[in-house]
Amino acid sequence: MRVLIVGCGYVGLPLGKELARQGHTVFGLRRSALAAEEMQSVGFTPLHADITQPETLARLPRDFDWVVNCTASGGGGADDYRKIYLDGNSNLISWLASSPLKKFIYTSSTSVYGQNDGSTVTEKSLVEPDAETSKVLAETEKLLLAAAQKEKFPAVILRVAGIYGPARGHSFKQFLRGEAKIEGDGARWLNMIHREDLIGVIIAALENGKAGEIYNATDNVPVSQLDFFKWLAAELKKPMPPTVLADTETARKRGATNKRVSNAKLRAELKYEFKFPDFRAGYAAEIARRAAEDLSV
Repeated sequence: MRVLIVGCGYVGLPLGKELARQGHTVFGLRRSALAAEEMQSVGFTPLHADITQPETLARLPRDFDWVVNCTASGGGGADDYRKIYLDGNSNLISWLASSPLKKFIYTSSTSVYGQNDGSTVTEKSLVEPDAETSKVLAETEKLLLAAAQKEKFPAVILRVAGIYGPARGHSFKQFLRGEAKIEGDGARWLNMIHREDLIGVIIAALENGKAGEIYNATDNVPVSQLDFFKWLAAELKKPMPPTVLADTETARKRGATNKRVSNAKLRAELKYEFKFPDFRAGYAAEIARRAAEDLSV
């Protein structure tokens, strides 16, 4: 397959490397040429354009079988999200309209679920996020689903949980720096996925995902904040983080929620088996990697 990866960063670059290893012809799209040599070194062809500027896409080839849009916002606000996700995907839909496209994967986020009651959510659960950035992601999903229904655009949406792995994992890094805090009673649920599994899920969605469908990309076992830190403290023989009062308003603004995200549909339909089915397996591997590289744990 001829594959285009839009956004060749923490996920896109190793995804492209794996697809190239499997024998696919891979192209990587970024706004700048900074990573061109790195992309070439792992087996794919760099392209340069800005998906928020449709005129820059017009000069590129578009004879792709598969496209994966895993562009990241870089931590901007709602306006940045609107440009990158909503406008960016709209531009990609228009640009690829006459291509022989078989599958388009978009990596959304489980933050579109606004539930705060600790309930289990599935792809059929209500999507009403509080955070403005998450509202843009929900709007982007609607755009893609409408294109799939009305224009037969082969969009598949992955709602991705918190990604961790080498050099990534917000709560883990805070714990290592001694900056972690347990909010209230620590009962808030965390949903995670290791980068290696996200790459595997994306490839499974390219191969088996159904156009117009949504899949929750998260591991098998959500964990409470308290249990996560208890496990880390025991594993690393470090003290537990201090407890602080839960700040509901601050949590709302940064999009923090409290829900257990189910991946049952993904496992049933995409037939994906997780390398790291829960955080213990994934972080045990990460701790071992850091020890082998003589990094501080």
